[in-house]
Amino acid sequence: MLDIEDLHTFVEVADSGGVSSAARRLGVSKSIVSRRLFRLESDLGAQLLARTTRGAALTEAGVTFREHAARICAEIEVARETILPAGDLRGSLRIAAPMSFGMTHLAPMLAEFALRHSLLHVHTCYSDHFVDIIREGFDCAVRVGYLSDSNLIARRIGAIRGKLVASPGYIKEHGAPETPDELLTHQVLMQSTETWHFVDGNKTIAVHPQGRFKADSGVALAAAAIAGLGIASLPDFLTEKAVSAGTLIPVMGRYPLPEAGIYVVRPPGRHPARKIRVFTELMIEHFG
Repeated sequence: MLDIEDLHTFVEVADSGGVSSAARRLGVSKSIVSRRLFRLESDLGAQLLARTTRGAALTEAGVTFREHAARICAEIEVARETILPAGDLRGSLRIAAPMSFGMTHLAPMLAEFALRHSLLHVHTCYSDHFVDIIREGFDCAVRVGYLSDSNLIARRIGAIRGKLVASPGYIKEHGAPETPDELLTHQVLMQSTETWHFVDGNKTIAVHPQGRFKADSGVALAAAAIAGLGIASLPDFLTEKAVSAGTLIPVMGRYPLPEAGIYVVRPPGRHPARKIRVFTELMIEHFG
């Protein structure tokens, strides 16, 4: 008879691409993961994974069996949740969250979530770096901005609006751009080498601005804008206090930024765990 833990371990290895990343997700040692895989392959009489220097790749049998194993694990998880008392969440929930939005907006909500579910261990990692939630073992992530295409499943929670801002000192010395083309003659503050988009009626304009100051944190870019280093494209939650105080001034208002969003993303799978569903519902309650 196949062991459900072995099935679950195989699915984690298949989805994360290796024994090490699966071990992190499961919270066990690599030797335990390897032992479970060996036992499963022995029980099945088939090789499911081909070990490589980069991790583990599914064999043809592994590709076929992974779908069945994932479905079985999902059904058992649903069955377990069905017999638990309503609202009683157990185990752990690992969440990746953006630093700039997370520390001010998410942290109080997550504290409330932990208070509501005293048997659940909540572990949040705050970082403005892009986090590969599958390889790094997270159950879900909160993303703010514009989602790129991926195999992750995303639930939009609410809208995020932003604008271009600059300090009064920068505008006095360099002037304020009025069109996307004029922006190309200014110093801009960026997270990396990115494309900025603006709404012009029913079309979108893309520009590739240049700047000598870059940071992977929206808070750092807001501070640089206040210091007069250039023009920043930032969400309102990072600039509203500075705009109210007059230390930042909105510019190029005729060309607004496209509306961004707040999302909860999770690894692919037919049935999200109830802890993720409950967390998503609370996110909608707060930010929807």
